[in-house]
Amino acid sequence: MRDRFNRVIYVGKARDLRKRVSSYFLPSKMAQADLKTRAMLDATWDFETHTVRSEAESVLLEGKLIKEYRPRYNVSFRDDKRFLLVGVDLSEEWPRFRLARFKKDDGSRYFGPYAHAGALRQTLNFMRKKFGLLTFGRGAPTERELKSSTYQVPVRLSEISAAEYRERVAQACEFLEGKSREMIAALEEQMQKAAEKMEFEKAAELRDMIEDLRDTTKPTRRFTRGSLPSTIDPIADVRELADALRLPHLPRIMECFDISNISATHVVASMVCFRDGVPDKDNYRRYRVRTVEGQDDFASMAEVVRRRYSRILLEARETNQDRAEFSQEETVEGLQRLEKQTLNAQLPTSNAQLEARKFPAPVRLPDLIIVDGGKGQLSAACGELQRLGLHELSIIGLAKEREEIYRPSRALSLRLPMDSGALRLLQRIRDEAHRFANAYHQLLMKKRVEESILDDCPGVSQHRKNLLLRRFGSVNRLRKASVEEIAATEGIGRKLAEEVHRFLQRH
Repeated sequence: MRDRFNRVIYVGKARDLRKRVSSYFLPSKMAQADLKTRAMLDATWDFETHTVRSEAESVLLEGKLIKEYRPRYNVSFRDDKRFLLVGVDLSEEWPRFRLARFKKDDGSRYFGPYAHAGALRQTLNFMRKKFGLLTFGRGAPTERELKSSTYQVPVRLSEISAAEYRERVAQACEFLEGKSREMIAALEEQMQKAAEKMEFEKAAELRDMIEDLRDTTKPTRRFTRGSLPSTIDPIADVRELADALRLPHLPRIMECFDISNISATHVVASMVCFRDGVPDKDNYRRYRVRTVEGQDDFASMAEVVRRRYSRILLEARETNQDRAEFSQEETVEGLQRLEKQTLNAQLPTSNAQLEARKFPAPVRLPDLIIVDGGKGQLSAACGELQRLGLHELSIIGLAKEREEIYRPSRALSLRLPMDSGALRLLQRIRDEAHRFANAYHQLLMKKRVEESILDDCPGVSQHRKNLLLRRFGSVNRLRKASVEEIAATEGIGRKLAEEVHRFLQRH
């Protein structure tokens, strides 16, 4: 659900969407609705739907959208907890299958995410019994795991070699990939035999296990930003935007700037790039504003635009140093020529070049620049572009309050219909820039919170700092503690305690 400013205010899922949505507007339901539901219905302006293939996919997509947009009327999935993954490090001699919530770049192989945690844990239990796998801990198996069969390892690993164990790991990986038909068929046969023998409890357990295995091993799509199932046609939206703004050519490459100054401590900015209507994350950039004191959106926007495009001009000069000093072309025309030259230079002329593929990145200016804000932000950005000789670049400002579009040398703003594909495209770009800037701002704030005056204390490492703060709770409490109390902390000796006490009394 979206409000009249096209902001996402609620995300939900349903097997029968028509029935689910219409139930909100029945008079009997409206009379019984709580204040939150009534407020949500009053604010609802539009609906957007996505069709998925299974219930598991719907849960994954719902959680992803809620974490991304943080709708004000959703309660579930708003924390930072993620869906479970299964990871296995195949470089280990005795690989173990472990649960994880983040996919790390550690060389491990990951499966998932999985929507149903309970079904996943039951599947791991089945794999442990079926394949004799290690699913907890780290490193080589313990002496107990090698010599005896336990709940953790139902077979004696000492009876098999590491190579044989790795073959079992490979079979388990194939099982998690969905190649489980034969095993599920065998369990179904066991369930039928148990039912025929009137062993209904055993048959019920096997039935539940089969359902868990199917939920876990059923192929599901991974939803990432820009890959959602949708009826949006990015190229059509780009064409509509070009017509609405009367641009000389399609804005295939668009760059959008946003300033995040939630606090005066860290003023940051973001630049996101969309190519053919979809995010081009390789060309995202983030900035810490250096020359502006306090919260000044106009000056901050000017600094970021100046830094971005002066860098492009510098790269262009370095790419073609011989002709840069004597060219009589306009700046934009010169950069367009250099772009064509760079692209032509990337065409391989020999097998050696084809194999090396070490070509310089093409020098490319955007077809359209978007700044988050109104006339003030737009004027600041235009002033910097003129100083750099890039006044021919197309640029607009998008004011969020009424979704007004401001253009240079135009007194009146442009307002597109709320259901316009062109406006939806601009909103997607603006919201992505806002998200990227806020994420960087939160990262810097988190680092600042983790900083402490103890970082400057001689002899106090990060580990010892954590021990002290965990014991005393804060630096102020630590400052009031005696040397004996500090020395009582595990890992802190008497000499270091005296040093910490003297340091805190001086600071």
